[in-house]
Amino acid sequence: MKATGIVRRIDDLGRVVIPKEIRRTMRIREGESLEIYTDNNGEVIFKKYSPIGELSPCSGQYAEILAKNTGFPVLICDRDHVVAVSGVSRRDYIDRRITAELESCIDERTPYIADQNNDRRVIPVEGAELAAACIFPIISSGDLNGAVVILQKESGEHPEDMQLKLAEVAAGFLGSQIEQ
Repeated sequence: MKATGIVRRIDDLGRVVIPKEIRRTMRIREGESLEIYTDNNGEVIFKKYSPIGELSPCSGQYAEILAKNTGFPVLICDRDHVVAVSGVSRRDYIDRRITAELESCIDERTPYIADQNNDRRVIPVEGAELAAACIFPIISSGDLNGAVVILQKESGEHPEDMQLKLAEVAAGFLGSQIEQ
């Protein structure tokens, strides 16, 4: 754990303000949920809550099935990190932070589909080289929770309509799982 040097008082309603610098650095948005943990040393730890992270075993299996049936590498991410990967090196992607470009695509609430004429190239994961072939936001009860991303192959091949539909169905399925 890293000390920030910032000290805040708890008000009479039990609230504490998380400074803007920390919210920006940790990508904590207004209205976002935080999980509260305690340990035996008296520490209180706030962690961003990830509904997709709760579905980690399910999303991992879904990523594997989707990669197998589309023939393309697949990522499933929450609003901050990759939570499941298949078809590429797990070590290069899992738990890695998503890029601002992918975050922007999720915030737009509409699918992104790359094509040969598209000048916009979205690299979904910080430090990765493969671009996204398509991005489908995972939405549940109106809340943005993450995305299903099919990566382009190194050959530059793009997914066909059926493969795009499978990714869209995956995003819908994961969104419905969060609601349950």
